[in-house]
Amino acid sequence: MRLAVFTVFLFNGALFLSWAARMPTLAAQVGANEATLGLALLGSSIGLALTAPFAARLCATVGARRLIVIGAIVTVVAVPALSLAGSPLHLGLNLFVLGGCGAALDVGMNVAAVAASRALDRPLMPQFHAGFSVGGLVGSLGAAGASAAGWGLRTHLVVVAVIGGLAMAAVVRSVPGATGETAQERSEDRSVVRRPLLWLLAGITVLSAIAEGASADWSTLFFVRERNLTEAVAAAAYAGFSIAMVVARLVGEPVQRRLGPYRLIGAGAVVAAAGIGLTVLVEFPAAGFVGFALAGLGLAFCFPVVMDLAGDAGKRADGTGGEREIGLVTTVAYTGFLIGPPAMGAIAHASSLTVALGVIALVIALIVPTVWLADRARARELSRQAAGSARP
Repeated sequence: MRLAVFTVFLFNGALFLSWAARMPTLAAQVGANEATLGLALLGSSIGLALTAPFAARLCATVGARRLIVIGAIVTVVAVPALSLAGSPLHLGLNLFVLGGCGAALDVGMNVAAVAASRALDRPLMPQFHAGFSVGGLVGSLGAAGASAAGWGLRTHLVVVAVIGGLAMAAVVRSVPGATGETAQERSEDRSVVRRPLLWLLAGITVLSAIAEGASADWSTLFFVRERNLTEAVAAAAYAGFSIAMVVARLVGEPVQRRLGPYRLIGAGAVVAAAGIGLTVLVEFPAAGFVGFALAGLGLAFCFPVVMDLAGDAGKRADGTGGEREIGLVTTVAYTGFLIGPPAMGAIAHASSLTVALGVIALVIALIVPTVWLADRARARELSRQAAGSARP
């Protein structure tokens, strides 16, 4: 079960980065300049944001395994279909479909991961999310190899889809079903939008997503323009960020057990904010590389641990539940990826990339009070539940 869920995360990351790493080829294929390509890429984010709420409701009805199967089938068809795009509009529509698939996979795999963590009674969410990062690394390296070997885009994406489809077929039966709500439970008023705890957890993911998106999109440019490094050397900064994040997620289980989820997220935010602050304040490039590695280390636990907490907030008496709660947090989290990079670009245009990164450090620092408020909201919910159960 654990390996099966890890494979789903790896599949999602590998297929996503396989096409994303061939973006120069895709842009040339559809004749897109920077502006039109940026608009086309919004298709994926919009598809994610619009589909996530429906994916959460579908998951609550049919279960995580079936939702994952649906998302995986459409993904292995939609990824090769990118090679057929003939215009930026066509590319944007294809990416919208892929974004919808990504939402289905994200919700399904996080619900399945919560179910696996509950069944094994271990805080495994960071390890599962490390699978996505490892998959992204495999996908990007595979894309580089395919390009170096002279493979056309269509051949490359078809091979990736076939391998991914076979891997999913091999493990999907072992993915937790997480069968969802009964008819009686669906008829009850279980609105999640009125729970402050969930909005605060979602706020943590938004702040983390803004920081992650800014790191991915602007780190190389910062070191090229502000620290006068070559592009090849500057790319090492984000590589360090990614590697630190993967390592932290893979080996961080003892730390999570010791600190608990809320203190872990808060301590990580302090480390990440300090890392970005080091990058901004110390002009020596090596300090910047260390700073980005610290940022990856500190932000590593935000998404996976918050997803675990969201699932726990919806846990039912029989040990199932959490689909709608994860769906809400996931939906709100995507707004961070939507607004983060362009907002940083606007700040950088008005001032400098150094100032923009300084703002990102402040954004990360805001995670600390948000975590405290979320912990307090959780305590209030537990207090109300205890008071309710004590009534005759």
